[in-house]
Amino acid sequence: MKFAIITHVQHIKSDNQYFGYAPYIREMNIWLKYVDEVIIVAPLVDKELNPIHEKYNHSSVDFRQVEEFEITSIANVFKTIARLPKIVSQVYKAMSQADHIHLRCPGNMGLIGAMVQILFPKKPKTAKYAGNWDPNAKQPFTYKLQRWILSNTFLTKNMQVLVYGDWENQTKNIKPFFTATYSESDKKVIQSRVLEEYIDFLFVGTLSKGKQPLFAIQLVEKLYQQGKKVRLNLYGDGILRSTLETFIEENNLQDIVFLRGNQSKETVLKAYQTSHFLVLPSKSEGWPKVVAEAMFWGCVPIVSKVSCVPYMLGYGERGIQLEEQLQTDVSQVMSALNNELLYQKMASEGQNWSRQFTTDKFEEEIKKLL
Repeated sequence: MKFAIITHVQHIKSDNQYFGYAPYIREMNIWLKYVDEVIIVAPLVDKELNPIHEKYNHSSVDFRQVEEFEITSIANVFKTIARLPKIVSQVYKAMSQADHIHLRCPGNMGLIGAMVQILFPKKPKTAKYAGNWDPNAKQPFTYKLQRWILSNTFLTKNMQVLVYGDWENQTKNIKPFFTATYSESDKKVIQSRVLEEYIDFLFVGTLSKGKQPLFAIQLVEKLYQQGKKVRLNLYGDGILRSTLETFIEENNLQDIVFLRGNQSKETVLKAYQTSHFLVLPSKSEGWPKVVAEAMFWGCVPIVSKVSCVPYMLGYGERGIQLEEQLQTDVSQVMSALNNELLYQKMASEGQNWSRQFTTDKFEEEIKKLL
């Protein structure tokens, strides 16, 4: 089978191998176990490799570079118009040569792919919509357009669209799905953490406006001011790093808040296994992997109520749902810190729920799709 992937994910070429964002690559490597050849249509950038990058594990990768584009300004719109014919041509050619077409959405390349795939009604297709599928969510027009095309069974034929969450009134090609990081063999017994001595909080993600790392810091700061022995480790990097460094310094938080930068999956794994809580006050998510990963290891999530997160948290049974109002959320967390039984119950139920979704189960579902 010749498998074509259309994606906006940035790639890096090194030693004749193609690397990309590790969680995406790990997932795609599971798909690629069941294909003979792969065509990848994606941007290629000149960047240094770091611990958040991994490579495709496949012997036959045909990479076709496209230029990145965006429409955030008038100048960018004109640049995009100039680039589109070549990009559309490359996407069309890859789809025409493939036995199976796979789109990664939402994103600029996902939008192009969603439009071009209409011309191939007989080819088997899948689309992974990794964003928020909630019909009522406020989203960019381009995201809504992708969702409309993918769920329109007149335009989009012979495609299964994998989405996070089980939403009402969906067309027959919309398939509730999940993602996974750990295997059945990873289900090791982890000693329960107790709320004694220092209580460790964890943030894993990009240091960006959308992930709201500053809110996580302010939350822990308030708990500290109320007499709790707390610490916060932030794993990830991004444009807000210098802003966060300044906030930490100005508020004398150097002893309780630590910016760890991008780290290997082994380092983050140890953090999941030893931290009491994960804090993710994100404005937009699909199926936030870090939440499921933390729960797998008994780390209780404190997360914004976006996309299918309330479902993941059992609507408050397996974690704390943020209202994104600092004092209210501090009170919620204080209630858990002052109730050992409640904390242990959330940790245990979260672990039991998350351990349903292993890479073994994910691979079985991918085999069925292919």
